This record gives sequence, C-alpha cells and structure tokens, in this order.
Amino acid sequence: MKTQKNKNHLLIMLIFGMTIVPFIIAWGLKENPHLVSGQTNHGQLIKPVVTTERSDLSGYDQFSNDNLKELSGHWLIVNIIKGSECNNVCIEAMTKTKQLRLMLNKELTRTRRAVLVLKDVEPAVAGKWWQGDDTLLKIKPSKEFLQKLNSLPSGSLSDGMIFVMDPIGNLMMRYEPGFNPYDVKSDLLHLLRISQIG
Repeated sequence: MKTQKNKNHLLIMLIFGMTIVPFIIAWGLKENPHLVSGQTNHGQLIKPVVTTERSDLSGYDQFSNDNLKELSGHWLIVNIIKGSECNNVCIEAMTKTKQLRLMLNKELTRTRRAVLVLKDVEPAVAGKWWQGDDTLLKIKPSKEFLQKLNSLPSGSLSDGMIFVMDPIGNLMMRYEPGFNPYDVKSDLLHLLRISQIG
C-alpha cells in the first residue's frame, strides 16, 4: 500500500514537473533573449528602416544621369565612398559587388549596382576608381538623405561598406568593410526569394 502511494506521489510530481518546466524555460528565454539566436542574416539589419525617395539620389556623371531610372524597381547593392579618396578597401568593395552581382545568376536582372559618392570629387579623379566598370551607376545623395545616413544608429559610415536597398527605396541591410560577398549573396537571394517586388 505504501509503495503504491509513493508511486502516485512520484507520478503527480512528474506531471507537475512536465507542466511547470516549459514555463520556466520560456520565462528564462524571455528574460535573456541573447540566448536565442534566430538570426539567419549575415549583414546588419537596419532598424528602423531608412526610407528614401528617388529624388534623394542624383546622377554623379552623364551616364548615371541618363540611366537613373534603373534605380527604380530594382534591388540595389550600394557601395559607399565617404571621403575625397577611394582607398584599396573601397576599390576592393566595388570589385566584390561586381562579382557578387554576377554570382546571382538568374536573379541578376532584378538587381543593380550603385556607388554613393558622399563628397564632391573631381570627375577625372573619381573616374579612376571605377575605370572599366561600365554598368556601375554613380550617384550623389541629397542633404536630407545624407543626414539620414549619418544618423544611423548602427555606427558611422566608412569606405568599403555597402548597403542593400529594396525596390521602393528602403535601406534594408548594411555590411561593414571587408564583407564576404558570399554572405551578401546568401542574404540577397533570401530577400529576392521572399520579395514580391523588384
């Protein structure tokens, strides 16, 4: 009789444990969200999303002015040139984005590459940075857009960094200088797969 009573107590404790343990785990994860890494992207998600108008961007040269309409309706891979010089990191980043776009295969037509030149630079000097890159769109930001970029909470702008912009002009993700193009490709393919636009 005593052993049956002990078995019943044990069964009740087991049922109680099975119901309370999940609540304790859920509470612990709620209090410590860093323990759960549901992040699958490689770049930094921009929160809140920075919205832009196409009027915030103007062509840097005649080719870009003539083809500015290509920015609309496409996913943009945007290189940043912050200063009046484009160093090796900056030039390497432009080469990586060129290769990255080619790696997208059939999704290539949904994307465009652009370089955002933040300071006025002599066209003869700047032309050396992207020499032979015939499809690269060179753009300048409006003052309002530049203020939005400079106020991003995730850190300062630097040469060699890139942004991904969606077809309606929202800055979605950023990648620091020295980024891995395969990581960007993975994120971009994921965005293109789930996107209904562009």
